[in-house]
Amino acid sequence: MSGTLETMELEALKTALADQQLFEGKSWRLSPEAWRLTPAMVAAFEEIGQASLEFYKAFEILYRRSFEGRKLLRNKELYAPWVAEYLDRGKPKALVELCRRKSNKGKLPPVIRPDLLVTEAGFALSELDSVPGGIGLTAYLNQLYERSGDGSILGAGGQMEELFYRSVAGQAEGAQTPVVVIAVSEEAATYKPEMDWLAERLQRRGYRVYSLWVEEIFPLGGAVYFDVSGSPEKIDVVYRFYELFDLPNISTAEYIVEAAENGEVVLTPPVRPFLEEKMGMALFHHHLLGEFWKENISKKSLKVLNKLIPKSWIVDPTPLPPGAVLDGPLAQGKPLHDWMELAEASQKERNLVLKISGFHETAWGSRSVVIGNDVSREDWSEALREAVDMAETHPHIIQEFKKSVRLKHPLYGEDGEVYEAHGRLRLNPYFFVEGDQAKLAGALATYCPPDKKIIHGMEDAAMLPCKVVE
Repeated sequence: MSGTLETMELEALKTALADQQLFEGKSWRLSPEAWRLTPAMVAAFEEIGQASLEFYKAFEILYRRSFEGRKLLRNKELYAPWVAEYLDRGKPKALVELCRRKSNKGKLPPVIRPDLLVTEAGFALSELDSVPGGIGLTAYLNQLYERSGDGSILGAGGQMEELFYRSVAGQAEGAQTPVVVIAVSEEAATYKPEMDWLAERLQRRGYRVYSLWVEEIFPLGGAVYFDVSGSPEKIDVVYRFYELFDLPNISTAEYIVEAAENGEVVLTPPVRPFLEEKMGMALFHHHLLGEFWKENISKKSLKVLNKLIPKSWIVDPTPLPPGAVLDGPLAQGKPLHDWMELAEASQKERNLVLKISGFHETAWGSRSVVIGNDVSREDWSEALREAVDMAETHPHIIQEFKKSVRLKHPLYGEDGEVYEAHGRLRLNPYFFVEGDQAKLAGALATYCPPDKKIIHGMEDAAMLPCKVVE
């Protein structure tokens, strides 16, 4: 490790993290140094952010044209009602109707976070998250490592907090200092401390931002309010930090939606469950939709997405005619006629990831992820059977598995000494949408032991901010 690099002392790290518990009940490995990114990697991030925003815009157009029965292309009779049918599976009728209302047309998430694996071929996208956790945590780690004297932290100077505010509060058109509430559900309780910290930081800047349990919001005269020292305070923007599958468990959700429909409050991210479906990645690669994406995404961003998104397929067990085969991976060197034939795939052919698409309690946090060549043939067959059986209510996708490369980074050992660790990396750049721009303002590095194929926050992982190093 170069002596010129700014580092964090172990005791200073322990004290700071103990004083500010941002991730309830969780702990992770510590490092004296932020993760190093080259300027070229940061430039690639910025291209990925812009491409992700263009993807969301095109995805919204695809869904809308599908359920409206309109043709997808300007000069060709191409229709795809099956797209909306896929994306609406398992959703309550009332939620689908709300999602399709004209008042929701064009509405997209204000925050975008790609989950990027670092592979031999470059970055690979495992998920595109529109309701991401880690905003407060990453912003906190940015300023913590920045305090050590490292001026090269990505998002230094509170950029992350500021851009989060601008992207969310900016949706309350005409309001000079809008009241913004970050509404957290019980199901997402582990993220409440970091949202509290984020709100407090923004209050110090003079912004009226509050982190509340969503149940603390109440209706009054068609609008929604919360209690401030015994007096009701009208809310201008609700930043929704709760999953849409959890709506039946949130007693105040209907009041917030009703107020949003009446123009009394802005609800963001919008109540549009299709935007939270991993099926979008499979639809991007669908052979019938190639011309649509080409027509609705810029050439530069399309090139980025084609390289970034692994080949993906929707697990749809609809019976096929005898001579037909599935658009999917191979088993025993042959095309599939039935998804269960993948149970007989060779170890090499099982270099695949199976996961639920969305709208389910296991759809986040890697809880539904099964890597085909990392489990027994019996477990793989059982996971496939479950995916097939759930297809009508909770569709799954299969993706080519992209293996992360082994990288080195200094960590503190149990004895308090720094050693050169080996591990695998996931990078989460955070983008905040302003108009037609996705602005980068920080990234979280999750560095796991080399034997872990599924990379996520865990006790033996390190979670670090990122710095730019020539």
